[in-house]
Amino acid sequence: MQLVDKVVVITGGGNGIGAAMARRFTDEGAAAVVVADLDSDAAAAVAGEIGGRAVAVDVADEAQVEDLVASTIRDHGRIDLFCANAGVGAFGGVDVADEEWQRSWDVNVMAHVYAARALLPDWLERGEGYLLHTASAAGLLTNIGAAPYSVTKHAVVGLAEWLSITHGDAGVRFSCLCPMGVRTNMLTGGKDISAGAVVISQGVIEPDQCADAVVAGLDAERFLILPQPEVADFVLRKATDHDRWLAGMRRLQATIERGLS
Repeated sequence: MQLVDKVVVITGGGNGIGAAMARRFTDEGAAAVVVADLDSDAAAAVAGEIGGRAVAVDVADEAQVEDLVASTIRDHGRIDLFCANAGVGAFGGVDVADEEWQRSWDVNVMAHVYAARALLPDWLERGEGYLLHTASAAGLLTNIGAAPYSVTKHAVVGLAEWLSITHGDAGVRFSCLCPMGVRTNMLTGGKDISAGAVVISQGVIEPDQCADAVVAGLDAERFLILPQPEVADFVLRKATDHDRWLAGMRRLQATIERGLS
């Protein structure tokens, strides 16, 4: 997909990767960029910077996602690219409170379901459309110290695969963005620093670098967009010998725990 003259919606567009994509897509010549975020002030700031439209949206509320899609089509005639980018991080293990597990599920998974439900009827009728899911390398591998995040990011990768298999021959395209460490509030502002220690140890990229990878991935229409190419090697090792990979991850976890003690 070339972004010139495209109408784009970005959830979680008020900061981090979403804000970087909004700026980069504008530079690429997008006709309109709708910046949607739970934080209305952050959305307005980014939209003001790029000449876009800001919308306050809680992506965990299906009615609000439906309205975001409907209002964009009403105002701009269509949606060419929808970036389901909003996400939350929940650190800890299975003992994390049910409310945090549910919030992770609602934002990291169901928001993508709601977007697909709202977008597909129009896209299937038109025979075109592009849905970009922001997942994480945690959805292909795992994130030590963050069970809710890892589990829900695995789920959104599975959803994106299912959508591509089911609708990919109807002209609708799907990509899954799976970065490791990106210097965002989610990575640096976590209450449990061990959850970010793995990706920090592997090296952290800037949101602008992630946005560059997205533009290249969309241009090539690749399903997996990996801003850090080494993730592909890690996935291959995991698939080749899962038990060995698990043992290696346990060793890595022990190393991190010793470093934090």
